[in-house]
Amino acid sequence: MTIPQISVFLENKAGQLADITCILSENHVNMRAISIAETSDYGILRLIVDDASRASSILLEQGFILTMTPVVGVAVSDTPGGLSKVLSIISRAEIDVEYMYSVFGQKDGQACMIFRVADVDRLTALLDENGIGTITGETLGIH
Repeated sequence: MTIPQISVFLENKAGQLADITCILSENHVNMRAISIAETSDYGILRLIVDDASRASSILLEQGFILTMTPVVGVAVSDTPGGLSKVLSIISRAEIDVEYMYSVFGQKDGQACMIFRVADVDRLTALLDENGIGTITGETLGIH
């Protein structure tokens, strides 16, 4: 199962992040995870929110450039070595992780990591075969 992620292209200038979080806040969109990757000229803001379709529409109306991408949420034991175990399984299967980041908070001793890979179905099947749970959008409060 995948989770919709919004990737927003940002100019590298002061206030861009504040503008986006303010717009989402004013429209009662709740963020579940956030990550930013940047170069000297631009950044990519990655968001998981409670209503991706609505948030995307709002941001597009405000002139932001964005894409929607399916990602996989993975339950990781919040203990030393928990993430290492998951990454070792993925590595042995020769699945390339394009990027990953964590979700706000944890539940029942499990952290949640977001993974972007080329073949989400293959990753989901591999995790299932190894008894590693994936996180649904419902678990994160996404509608």
